[in-house]
Amino acid sequence: MPGRAAGTRTIALVGPGGAGKTSLAEALLFASGTVSRQGSVADGTSVGDASPEARARGGSTELNLMHLDYLDDRYALIDAPGSVGFAADGALGMAAADLALVVVDPDPDRALLAEPSLRQLEALGIPHMIFVNKIDQARGSIQNLLESLQPMSASPLIARWIPIRNGEKIAGFVDIALERAYYYRPGQPSEQKDIPPELADREALERAHMLEQLADHDDVLLEQLLMDEIPDRQAVFADLAKETGQAQIVPVLFGSAQNGFGVRRLLKALRHEVPEPAAAAARLGAEDGCAFVFKVSNSGTMGRLTFARIFGDKLKEGAELKGPDGATVRVGTLFAVQGEKTTKLSEAREGDVVAIAKLEGVGAGGSLAAGKVPPTPQIPLPTRNYALAIATRDRKDDVRLSTALHKLTEEDRALEWEQDEALHETRLKGVNDEHLKVTLERLKRRYGVAVDSRPPAVGYKESIRKAVTQRGRHKKQSGGHGQFGDVVLEVKPLPRGQGFRFEERITGGVVPKQWIPAVEAGARDAMAKGPLGFPVVDVAVTLVDGSYHSVDSSEIAFRTAGRIGMAEALAAAAPHLLEPVMKVTVLAPGTATSRVTSAIASRRGQMLGMGPREGWSRWDQIEALVPEAEMQGFDAELRSLSQGLATYTAEFDHLAELNGTLAEKVVQRELEPA
Repeated sequence: MPGRAAGTRTIALVGPGGAGKTSLAEALLFASGTVSRQGSVADGTSVGDASPEARARGGSTELNLMHLDYLDDRYALIDAPGSVGFAADGALGMAAADLALVVVDPDPDRALLAEPSLRQLEALGIPHMIFVNKIDQARGSIQNLLESLQPMSASPLIARWIPIRNGEKIAGFVDIALERAYYYRPGQPSEQKDIPPELADREALERAHMLEQLADHDDVLLEQLLMDEIPDRQAVFADLAKETGQAQIVPVLFGSAQNGFGVRRLLKALRHEVPEPAAAAARLGAEDGCAFVFKVSNSGTMGRLTFARIFGDKLKEGAELKGPDGATVRVGTLFAVQGEKTTKLSEAREGDVVAIAKLEGVGAGGSLAAGKVPPTPQIPLPTRNYALAIATRDRKDDVRLSTALHKLTEEDRALEWEQDEALHETRLKGVNDEHLKVTLERLKRRYGVAVDSRPPAVGYKESIRKAVTQRGRHKKQSGGHGQFGDVVLEVKPLPRGQGFRFEERITGGVVPKQWIPAVEAGARDAMAKGPLGFPVVDVAVTLVDGSYHSVDSSEIAFRTAGRIGMAEALAAAAPHLLEPVMKVTVLAPGTATSRVTSAIASRRGQMLGMGPREGWSRWDQIEALVPEAEMQGFDAELRSLSQGLATYTAEFDHLAELNGTLAEKVVQRELEPA
């Protein structure tokens, strides 16, 4: 089939971890002649996954960018991480692509792990195909696999190939669009032969089914089928390309990346069916051209690199473009990217994926344009459910830590850090434990900042059960002017969530008006750390009486008196502990629902409700209330209970009273000497 070389076309490799996306990228590079030897992820010789973190894990921890030429057409590959911990890095790369190739395992149970990728592609309107990898390890039938995958896709899955079996093993395939048979040859192109006689009837049946599926979107083809006419082969390929590009169908192919089985035929299919860059530009609102930024990197010796896809006119170094905020920015040196290697470019052309040096003023998701700047696409990112409190091992590194975290969060949109003033800790937030572990490794390797980490402190509070009246008196004489302040406070509990309220009922000027604000400030001082060791909430304080000295009374004296009176009142007012409770929403496959609800119950959770997940077959949505103290490790447990598929969101809901042994342990731990 002739290529349609209208600029560089971009293919995103997506799907669950372990399916073999990076191995497939290596196979495509080798089959196209881009590299002379196929790299191996396991042996550490791959073009992609070249970072120390990826090498250590044997899997992607960031986007891999590559390019290849095949039959005079140019392609860019964006290999997206499969682990949910690094999914944010792939989300925008996926948006920049013309087509996504969803790589799945032939085992139906593991193939189900592709559902989040398929749903995300549908939601974003990105054309996609499925490549069933490791076909040489398949034990079940392709038909059963397709039947298990179909409920995950709103668009029909179309089998492009049917397997040729030699005993239990798959020896090749029949391309039902071309009506030709291909037999695998390790390390070589597949051998084309006639369709085996024993497969002729099945091939005819499968081809008829494929044509019926295509005819759902083509009235001419439908009429031909109704008239028992044989459609033109070129027209069939045109339909496949059109309906794939419009995300009306999802073609399914299979092979083995490691052995090169089916990879060259996959290249032929991609050459014909990957849409031109103009379609992705229209999806991103970039019809007038732009440089769409999908990643920023601060790693390596080259400093800040901005990775972008070019739509419209050619782009040259020194060009001046407008950023998302309307400011003018100058384009730096342009580079082609092949794994960790970069090659300087004189210019970037339509569809190219390039790295731009020293480009400021635009982050991932933004665009640069000579004219109208396209809007930033709204790409859902994974929820930050995991947090660590971190501290430098050497206090001299505190400033470097802040700078390094700023750079890391700039290039990873799922990463966030903050200074929690109430708990006096620097808190790093990410998707899960694996995500933050890799982040801390990068922090040390790139920036030389070593940190200690621990689970973040739980935001316990305390309140009181009964009302008390308490005098607070501060008197100090040490030569010259002394200090004198005397107050009487009525302290009582407020309903949960009311916070703090201060009033005064002073008569006769026993506490001069100018010092009443100091009494309130003193009461607030005492509430910062109550008798149990935690901030106090939901308390009302009324100043009802007191006395002063014409010489020795002062603002500081009355603030001290207010603090003394409030501290003693809190201790006498039956203090009790409050723990934060989170509202948790879990999205899980139905096969894991009972295990998830048991896990919630084991964490002192209270079920609120459960029902089917909207728009997803065989998935449930579970809502519950879970104490914050019980959330540590919840994400890892969910992954283990659901093959890594279940996700959750959690937000603060309310403070609940904590009593008994659990409360005693919390208070004892807080009051122990550091």
